[in-house]
Amino acid sequence: MKNDSLPTKERLIRAMGDALQRRGLHGVGLNEILAEAGTPKGGLYHHFPGGKTELAVAAIHAKVAELCAALDKLLPASPDPVVALELWTSKAQQLLMASGYQRGCPLATVALESDADDVAIRQALSEGFAAVRLRLADALQASGKIADASGLAALVVASYEGALLQARVAGSTEPMELTSRTLFALLRSQLQGDSK
Repeated sequence: MKNDSLPTKERLIRAMGDALQRRGLHGVGLNEILAEAGTPKGGLYHHFPGGKTELAVAAIHAKVAELCAALDKLLPASPDPVVALELWTSKAQQLLMASGYQRGCPLATVALESDADDVAIRQALSEGFAAVRLRLADALQASGKIADASGLAALVVASYEGALLQARVAGSTEPMELTSRTLFALLRSQLQGDSK
């Protein structure tokens, strides 16, 4: 993953982002992140005076930007938001399988291990989940057929995160496939105006 042509700050953010997806915040040591980024400890504190926590917040923001960029690319490309969501979840399944079921969602992985003392991290996570929900809600709302786009967007995110977590620990995409099939049928029903 190391790319020496990138600036030190970017290498640190990428290394932390990768660590968050694989092992979470507390599952990886600072020395491992520094080795992956190819930078000494002084480089970390030069760019992130707040240390590991500040770096983690920056990595969370970067991962959220990646997630939102992917959604921003997929959602407008199809008049049917369900098709875009199918592509999004399919890509997530492919990435999970390619990682040997080691790389989950960096937001969920960190959220599960955070506690009340992790104020900055929880704030970044909260903002990240909200940004993803907002993009989904906007796409669903644009269909003109969804009464509670925000609620459905929250359901999509909760379903996606829960299914990804189950798939990761099971070492199988089956939980994601089952969840997606059921959820997307519900969304299609809503988009077709079937309120029964």
